Amino acid sequence: MLNNFFGLFSHDIGIDLGTTHTFVLVLGKGIVIREPSFVARHKKTKKILAIGTEAKKMMGKTPENIEALRPLRHGVIADFDATEAMLHHYIREVHQSGGMIPKVPRPRVVVGVPSGVTEVERRAVQDAALNAGARQAFLIEEPMAAAIGVGLPINNPTGLFICDIGGGTTEMAIISLGGIVLNRSLRIAGDEMDEAVINFIRLKHSLLIGLPTAEEVKISLGSASPPTGGKQERQMVIRGRDLEKGLPRSLKVTMSEIREALAPVINQIVGNLSELLEETPPELTSDIVTRGLVLCGGGALIEGLDKFIADELKLPVWVADDPMTAVVRGCGKVLEDPSLLNKVKIAGGLK
Repeated sequence: MLNNFFGLFSHDIGIDLGTTHTFVLVLGKGIVIREPSFVARHKKTKKILAIGTEAKKMMGKTPENIEALRPLRHGVIADFDATEAMLHHYIREVHQSGGMIPKVPRPRVVVGVPSGVTEVERRAVQDAALNAGARQAFLIEEPMAAAIGVGLPINNPTGLFICDIGGGTTEMAIISLGGIVLNRSLRIAGDEMDEAVINFIRLKHSLLIGLPTAEEVKISLGSASPPTGGKQERQMVIRGRDLEKGLPRSLKVTMSEIREALAPVINQIVGNLSELLEETPPELTSDIVTRGLVLCGGGALIEGLDKFIADELKLPVWVADDPMTAVVRGCGKVLEDPSLLNKVKIAGGLK
């Protein structure tokens, strides 16, 4: 009864609690928050100073008494208090934008988590959501959420192949009859691509750059195969510290260099996709060869990645529409359908 009362004043929300970005969807309104997963706080008092974009701008620029951090690592909670503060902030923000502001918003929340998380890691996410104000918190595995978000027929007796390349993890799964038949959760994703760019530029050009610059380079110049259709190789100027002289220096980098830097990480992901296919039952394999692989997550936006994977695996590959939001859209769809939620949830309950 009390839960029904809280439900009158609360918006049910789906959350993709990602390593690099957090997306929040409000039932009936769509995606209302797209923010980097960053928190800035005072080191001694633990007072939260900024969350999201404002906190990300502080990265690498803070004085000694302030820390700007990402509360999640490889898709799991690394700093419980910071994660709880971030979730609490977004739950309050969603309800403030809704006009009527309940004193204590108590929404139902569905959160996408990596398929490889342990029971303890699942519990941490659930507790963080409940402590942040949710009256019910359900968890669903990210590849399943992404498949639902993309609109794949997960309940059919056909094999579906999906790969979600996020910031902290790469989730790949074979889905049939509303369940995951086989899956892999790799802690190799966007973060490792950023590190690969930093290491490549340091070793080849003796220039030290920070993570924000590496991420910008990856987004602007990242590719898995050379441009086609007469397109030119792009280039951009980056700035960093010369490791020999210790002075600031500018450097022009090209697409081909960044492609070389990203190749080892991309090859690892493709290698795991290939191994998962080898383990797949023959009847499902025939479906997958026909239907192909669906790519989602921020990594799916890397230029030419779909073509590269298609050439390597010898099957059709297509990138989902708005691939970064596939998981949160799936969380929203299961909130609308209680029977589907009961079928795909891996945990859930009341506070």
